[in-house]
Amino acid sequence: MKQIIAFIKDWTLPLALITGVGFYYLFSYCKPITFIRPILGDVAEWLMPALIFTQLLFAFSKTDPKELLPKKWHMWLLLFQLISCFAIAASLLLFKLDSDEKIILEGAMICLIAPTATAAVVITSKLGGNAAALITYTMLSNIVSAIVAPLLFPIIDPHEGLTFLNEFTGILGKVFPLLITPFILALIFRYYIKPIHNFLEKYSETAFYLWGFALIIVTAQTLHHLTMSNAMVHIKIGVALAGLLTCIIQFSLGKYIGKRYDNSISAGQALGQKNTVIAIWLASTYLIPLSSLAPGSYILWQNIFNSWQLYKKRKNSN
Repeated sequence: MKQIIAFIKDWTLPLALITGVGFYYLFSYCKPITFIRPILGDVAEWLMPALIFTQLLFAFSKTDPKELLPKKWHMWLLLFQLISCFAIAASLLLFKLDSDEKIILEGAMICLIAPTATAAVVITSKLGGNAAALITYTMLSNIVSAIVAPLLFPIIDPHEGLTFLNEFTGILGKVFPLLITPFILALIFRYYIKPIHNFLEKYSETAFYLWGFALIIVTAQTLHHLTMSNAMVHIKIGVALAGLLTCIIQFSLGKYIGKRYDNSISAGQALGQKNTVIAIWLASTYLIPLSSLAPGSYILWQNIFNSWQLYKKRKNSN
């Protein structure tokens, strides 16, 4: 049993991706069960936020508030996230872009504003980085995402019949509780309801498996948007390359800034390793759905880089 669990942990990403692809083709093209697809779409609509919420609750329950001390490099990384996202938003508003260019820019923006992945703590620990500092940035990036997303999305993709205030409050009402409430609950459980806190802390690794399960769903959703879109192939490639470019920039810049504060590994993972589950959900729900292909491809790019880092670490340790 331990060997099976170890295998799943080591190969969570490829297993999730393969399973997601398999489910997509099964429920899309296997005629006897294609009728289930609309039902699955409705289930995924409420299941994804529930998975994200629960994943964050488990992850934050392991966090000691006394260790959540902001560092100078945290502020530099947050500043980059804010400036880059507002710069893209300004480009979308000020320049006359066609729909294809808009999709690519929206895809890049969602990769930049997405919060740090809770799974980044696992990679950082294995690479020898500062896990506590990374957890702090994960919390800060969740707060920033919860505020910036509702602020920018209604301006970039306004919906007919809705004012900015209505859209802002609507998105804020869904995103902010999803990203912030788990941390507040984790604090309440830690200080006032110990049995629940002890349970969540004991099984905090459950967040890792929930992340894997959520990857299955978002993989299937990304494939759905990809195949249903009428966009030209070069546009789809452009969106995927936007994911690659933002991945390279964020890992590189994170490591560069972190190196100046003796936290190269932690800062690189903090800025570069994104919660693509949240990113895909946000893009699919509030932006042009095809833009979700950017964070969908980001899953591949960031995990290729992480695999290389872990390989290099193991090689140097031997």
